[in-house]
Amino acid sequence: MSAYEVIDAGNGKIVKAWKQGVPFEDKAIEQLKNTAQLPFIFKWLAAMPDCHWGMGATVGTVLPTQDAIVPAAVGVDIGCGMMAVRFNLKRHECGDLRALRLAIESAVPHGRTCNGGPGDVGAWSDVPNYVTDIWNSEFSEEYAKLIEKHPGAKARNTFNHLGSLGTGNHFIELAADDEARVWLILHSGSRGMGNKIGDYFTRLAKDHCKKWFVTLPDPDLAYLPRNTEDFDDYSRSVKMAQRFAWRNREVMRGNIIMAVRSLLGDQVEPQEEVHCHHNYISWERHFGENVMVTRKGAVKAAVGDLGIIPGSMGARTYIVRGLGNRDSFHTCSHGAGRAMGRREAVRKFTLEDHAKATEGVECLKDASVLDETPGAYKDIEAVMAAQADLVEPVYRLKQFVCVKGGDDKAKHD
Repeated sequence: MSAYEVIDAGNGKIVKAWKQGVPFEDKAIEQLKNTAQLPFIFKWLAAMPDCHWGMGATVGTVLPTQDAIVPAAVGVDIGCGMMAVRFNLKRHECGDLRALRLAIESAVPHGRTCNGGPGDVGAWSDVPNYVTDIWNSEFSEEYAKLIEKHPGAKARNTFNHLGSLGTGNHFIELAADDEARVWLILHSGSRGMGNKIGDYFTRLAKDHCKKWFVTLPDPDLAYLPRNTEDFDDYSRSVKMAQRFAWRNREVMRGNIIMAVRSLLGDQVEPQEEVHCHHNYISWERHFGENVMVTRKGAVKAAVGDLGIIPGSMGARTYIVRGLGNRDSFHTCSHGAGRAMGRREAVRKFTLEDHAKATEGVECLKDASVLDETPGAYKDIEAVMAAQADLVEPVYRLKQFVCVKGGDDKAKHD
């Protein structure tokens, strides 16, 4: 018996959904059906158990295509992903947890103020020389060429976001595995640069589809056809933004390690590392053909691939090993997935609810993170059970410190 359920999208199109034992919103199912109707979807759409409605395409979706790319299916947080680093440190050696949280917060720009403009706490106010060096050696020339050709893709913040966390569901955690070994877990993406690239090329795709009189079930599913100049430009831009996101997490890792050492000593060393994207495009081979795989909130899980699946501020994170399931295009979920939108979470849960759900975790307990409270997410244990044929757990981690960045502007769905 298959672990997935088949959703009939009509006109011979289907979605294979790993949804046993986990709720899928009606509007998410409708969005999946709309996406599956695109004429260039290769074989079928795959939906992971953390699936929920998103802008453009459903979060927790795998879009295999050959002849076109849907920019909104990647979205604006291009290259968003996870890193996990195990230290030669045990939980009981961590000392003052509040001091650790404050040290990490001081080492990594996080949150958002001033509407992202000058003085924003989420960007470097004085960019370190090593950050500037990385930007100049790895990104500046390529980025300049992109902006020369596509000035509308220019971001207000670029290198001053390299090594920063952001807001929303992005986080930094210290967690312990079942053997009480301490791990660093962090979640972030390509920040302002990727945001602007995603937004610009989504608008460009919409303009093209309107010009070509293309009828779509959802305007956000506008696409760029293969063998067009804009397709090539977007592909290059996505790869650059994905590299930026990867380097962003690496810079944060280095600064967090220094912050931890400042309190616990220079003997603290990384022992093991797992690093993966979960919002990106990958050029792969499936069912004997070359395919562009867009994973919107999903992790590559080919045989032996290591991935990271977090729950919430109060739930476990799983380090997993891929089983190479062909039906999912070698993919698993990227987290627990939201059970409700941000507005609903703020309406439904109180600060007392949040404090109880995050008991034992050194983290913000105020209204700035209420939309991220654990009850706003699906049950990570149910999500893991629903994808037992996609991955196998390697480590179970439970956080004891969590850093999140608030936003001075109201966050909505």
